[in-house]
Amino acid sequence: MAGLTDRWTPMRPHAAQQEYRGSPARFNVVPAGRRSGKTELAKRKLVRAALFGSIHDRPRYFAAAPTRDQAKRIYWTDLKALMPKEYVVDVSETELRLGLVTNAELWVVGLDKPERIEGSPWDGGVLDEYGNMKAKAWPENVRPALADRNGWCDMIGVPEGRNHYYDLWQQAATADGWARYHWKSADILPADEVDAARNDLDELTFLQEYEGSFVSFEGRCYYPFNEADHYARLRDSYDPAQPLAFCFDFNVAPGVAAICQEQQHGTAVIGEVYIPRNSNTPAVCRRLVKDWGNHTGRVICYGDATGGASGTAQVAGSDWDIVTRELRPTFGDRLTLRVPKANPRERARVNAANARLKAGDGTVRLKVDPEAAPHVVRDLEGVTLLAGGSGEIDKRADATLTHISDALSYYLSYEYPIVSRVIRKRKVMGI
Repeated sequence: MAGLTDRWTPMRPHAAQQEYRGSPARFNVVPAGRRSGKTELAKRKLVRAALFGSIHDRPRYFAAAPTRDQAKRIYWTDLKALMPKEYVVDVSETELRLGLVTNAELWVVGLDKPERIEGSPWDGGVLDEYGNMKAKAWPENVRPALADRNGWCDMIGVPEGRNHYYDLWQQAATADGWARYHWKSADILPADEVDAARNDLDELTFLQEYEGSFVSFEGRCYYPFNEADHYARLRDSYDPAQPLAFCFDFNVAPGVAAICQEQQHGTAVIGEVYIPRNSNTPAVCRRLVKDWGNHTGRVICYGDATGGASGTAQVAGSDWDIVTRELRPTFGDRLTLRVPKANPRERARVNAANARLKAGDGTVRLKVDPEAAPHVVRDLEGVTLLAGGSGEIDKRADATLTHISDALSYYLSYEYPIVSRVIRKRKVMGI
């Protein structure tokens, strides 16, 4: 195509991507690994569609993601860079819309409110990060908006367990007018980058994120945890001069805290507080002072950013105010709070814990002293996931479970978060 911009850099040849690029299907389902080129292909498809137009007057195309901010971040700058300037007659930064000399329009849309896609008919579009979109957005909002013009749509992204994206993947195998395409990150990214990701992530998360697999997140939440790999007499290796982590999940039945220290092998869970009933934040803190008051090193507190929804916080300030007030007299300036402004997603916390328990390459970086922290062991062995979900913890199965493992996961997700790697564009494109 004449007049393409410098943003149209060559892409590494790949058979499945070539098939997707030339797909004759009206609807395409494309789960693929992270940073493997699926979104870049979708951007180019949208620009080509807008440049060539359709048989309809004023053709309209959309690039959509779960939220408007996300859609803007993924698409807006690149679509403007990919579109030849001589074809653009109108740019609306407010509406995130490009108007072309072909009379076509290219929109960037967030589907946090799926009804935004309704109204005027669409000729085609892309639903990115489809696994994170609301399940009813496609059948109730997007699909009807394509009907008038027999519009096309591609559903792309990384799988999110076996949710509505998995159902669509299954449907695309046999339904008329549908096609599906898949490839792994390893097909596109450098081998050392994929190996590093395998070392960072637990096995299931690696399979989902980098191999684009629809992993079934059912059964045990902390599935790598086992006696042979993770039980150890860690309390004997406690060093009173090294930093100690107090991990909180504010609750009244039970009141809990996990105590961790980094040791030679990695994270060591060397103690716990577990008060079965009628607990509160001061009670948990006083137990910590009783058990660890002679600690001479730093004490760092982690936990639920929102604080407790019931109990002491209602009458005595926030739970973090109470933690500071209860622990400062004993630990003085050695006390530090590391609390994010907002809690990470539940799945992100679970992934961080599982990656420490056992990475995809088999490395174990978290162990528990079963005598010093028996309830941590019980949680890691017993917490389950919601059947049929996308990796959500089942909070109703046993009211005594989840609290102390949640406390531990706040620490792990803060200090060892699962962070998506940023790859230089020239590596992704293969030039």
